[in-house]
Amino acid sequence: MNGSQRDSASGAGTLERTGSAMAEVPAAGPPAGTGVTAVLERTLTRTVPREYVHRSAVAEVLLTGWEQEDADLFVLQAQWPRSRVFYDAGAAGGHDPLLIAETIRQSGLLVAHAGLGVPLGHHFLMHDLSFAARPDRMAVGGVPTDITVEFRCADLKRRGGALSSLRYETVLRRGADTLATGGASFTCVTPRVYRRTRGEALRTQAPPPPEPVEPAGVGRTRASDVVLSPVGAYDRWLLRVDPRHPVLFDHPVDHVPGMVLLEAARQATAAVLGRPSPTILGIAADFTRFAELDCPCLIEACRLPATGHDASGHVLVTGSQGERPVFSVQVTV
Repeated sequence: MNGSQRDSASGAGTLERTGSAMAEVPAAGPPAGTGVTAVLERTLTRTVPREYVHRSAVAEVLLTGWEQEDADLFVLQAQWPRSRVFYDAGAAGGHDPLLIAETIRQSGLLVAHAGLGVPLGHHFLMHDLSFAARPDRMAVGGVPTDITVEFRCADLKRRGGALSSLRYETVLRRGADTLATGGASFTCVTPRVYRRTRGEALRTQAPPPPEPVEPAGVGRTRASDVVLSPVGAYDRWLLRVDPRHPVLFDHPVDHVPGMVLLEAARQATAAVLGRPSPTILGIAADFTRFAELDCPCLIEACRLPATGHDASGHVLVTGSQGERPVFSVQVTV
């Protein structure tokens, strides 16, 4: 996910849309629509196929269903568990706000594949992703949190009948309450075009990860979850890339995934503010080019001056490789 972020996928499944759930067509038993089978089809909830959201681990799939309301409007369902191995850095017992970003990311992939006909195996180059959150509505309850995602295609382009780019807007709701708003845009390319674009970079590997900063200073409890490495300055770090991480690197890739860059922005914000767990109100990220695995990526963070009556704090986090900009993220806290 950066001016070039993608994940690859393969395989497919036969699906039926059944209200808020995506159910497999029954292989045996009474005919659909009768008896116990009909009840199960209406009530069972399961995740959408992992291939549709470019994940290897089923446990990392957040979406549970989708329906198309009209040509440009889709309604998706998601579920956030009460606790996760990695995305568990919410303030004051709330859900991790980066779950919003991951939900928006997965939503775009699902709609592109299942709703707009993009074949599995195509690559998505994410250009930007943003959201504004309501932290007061992010509390973790006694059961997993069910989310409804209103997904609207704001700018859809096709080339030769195939989807070439999409800008979309989302509204995430928890019951009747709006939890967050946001959106993203991406370009879609075929495997052949992607191979030609990436060239030798397809075969690069990351060197051993450098030492992490102190986990407690960036809101983490495990060193393995830290994505910043110290360089002797309070506002600069090297991106710490560890392809062995089971969530940030869910499967082998030829570049640093966009969610790693968002996590770097979150950790850099915590470090520069001296607040391990700042309450994130929003993120606006632009991805300029691929973050390469084998090239040091310098992360820099600076506090932005307050404007007008805005009581929020703003931190600008940038990443560069060889003095060339890779990404920028404005974090609102």
